[in-house]
Amino acid sequence: MTRLVVVGNGMAGSRLVNEVRARDKDMKVTVFGAEDWQPYNRVLLSNVVAGTMLPDQVRLLDPSWYADHGVTAMPGVAVTAIDREAQAVVTADGGREPYDVLVLATGSEAVVPPVPGAERAVTFRTLDDCQTILEAAATARGAVVVGGGLLGIEAARGLAGRGLPVTLLHLAGHLMERQLDAEAGLLLQETLTELGVRIRTGVVVEEIEEHGVRLAGGETVDADLVVLACGVRPVTALARDAGLEVARGIVVDAEMRTDDPSIFAIGECAEHEGMVYGLVAPAWEQAAVVADLVTGADKTARYRGSRLVTRLKAKSVELAAMGETHVDEDSDRATEVVRFSHRARGTYRKLVIRDGRLVGAILLGETAAVGTLTQLFDRGAPVPGDRAGLLFPGLSGTPVADSPVRMPDAAKVCQCNNVTKGQIRACWESGARDVEAVAAATRATTGCGGCRDAVEGIVGWLCEQEGVSA
Repeated sequence: MTRLVVVGNGMAGSRLVNEVRARDKDMKVTVFGAEDWQPYNRVLLSNVVAGTMLPDQVRLLDPSWYADHGVTAMPGVAVTAIDREAQAVVTADGGREPYDVLVLATGSEAVVPPVPGAERAVTFRTLDDCQTILEAAATARGAVVVGGGLLGIEAARGLAGRGLPVTLLHLAGHLMERQLDAEAGLLLQETLTELGVRIRTGVVVEEIEEHGVRLAGGETVDADLVVLACGVRPVTALARDAGLEVARGIVVDAEMRTDDPSIFAIGECAEHEGMVYGLVAPAWEQAAVVADLVTGADKTARYRGSRLVTRLKAKSVELAAMGETHVDEDSDRATEVVRFSHRARGTYRKLVIRDGRLVGAILLGETAAVGTLTQLFDRGAPVPGDRAGLLFPGLSGTPVADSPVRMPDAAKVCQCNNVTKGQIRACWESGARDVEAVAAATRATTGCGGCRDAVEGIVGWLCEQEGVSA
């Protein structure tokens, strides 16, 4: 019997174990997790900070799942070494667990900038971090969040939602500079300011003091709580110490296999064709490939890379960014850029089109175009000639992909789990009458949560059409 050992019980590792059990009921599976918690959805941690969700509500697997499915789970047990010659992993308490197949799903760790006083701050990465932040927020008079990327914005919005005065400090000239152009970054800043977050861009943090943050130039921003959201880096030390090839992440091929044929790597610790993906959907796609290969369910399974769609999930903020969003329109004559901006309403829409196909987009503010554009980007399908109809669905009779009535069954509703409208319909016809039942059957809504409204709309529409109570 094949012995599978998984190191890491986060979003990638727990998904792999689940996928393996769905294909093979008998394989011996052992999973180690450095955290004491059951696996949870990191994407939803900002909701825990905001107080809209409890820790138990972001759990990915019920605690009884492991025993029910014959999986040995070792929470709070860190793996410290890999003995490749003996094919065994070594734990911090000196234990050894032999393997035939080893999967590394060690994820990422928070980047702590090398500034004096950094130990006074709290990172925003784990459920333990959330609890520390919440304890401090209960008595704090003000907070500072350092970092204006996705995590920093979510942390700041969550704390502001608790009524705490929050200042967000960002080194770059505008927020989320990797995903957004300057105009979109400015509109996002204005939206967040209206929601109670004070934002300072283009500032350098020189020291974290006992009661605030000192900036270059000597100015001090007062705060009792300082949260660091300065990015993440892949956790690769275990692989590097074992002699595996490591660049930015653990280098893998299309099978997600390292240079040791018995060892795979998936999720945020893995580097495939020079890319390290920091989003949920790629990690879960990789988990499915490895599950197919190690169980023999599909020996031809290969990972081909992912088309990234970044969604900001913060209360009262709607944002999606995908593909190439930074284009020099003066020098790149082969690329068409279609743009609409309405600052008063906090709305910004930008399409980047090349060779008749959507290669990038930014959508800020409520818009029904998200579903249609995400599908066009994900599939690489030709873009309709009516550009205005893409930005403003319904203006020229353009079908609205977010409308359950007009959405084709092949339309992908849940990007994270690759769930289509047709699958949701089939699930409904089998008796699932609410979002929770659909989620249990298809996993839709269990990733970033951005599709929940769409799933609710489809379920509600189906119930209405058939005269069934939801």
